[in-house]
Amino acid sequence: MPEPARDPRGLDEILAALSADGFVCSMTPLAGGDVRCGECGQESPAGDFEVESLRRTEGASDPGDMSAIAAITCPRCGARGAAVLRFGPEAGEADEDVLAALDRPGDSAT
Repeated sequence: MPEPARDPRGLDEILAALSADGFVCSMTPLAGGDVRCGECGQESPAGDFEVESLRRTEGASDPGDMSAIAAITCPRCGARGAAVLRFGPEAGEADEDVLAALDRPGDSAT
């Protein structure tokens, strides 16, 4: 499973760029690998979301501040949004579950 692409921009810059590209709602990771859509409020398995991009960033002042930002589309309503997922030592259960379940861009279907 490939790692998210590293991005030298900060979290705010990445989210602003995604918003400008139409990924405007917030997607919330949930324990068990589901994601709640910020538009329709429905929960769906992370693997059901279409993943446009997955970027990795580390805090400039704290390399331990690691996040992956997924630009995803809700399978229920088609809303486009971003999910911010922590990884590494600061990751929570929901972050780890969703990150493991997302289909990465470039992954081949089985």
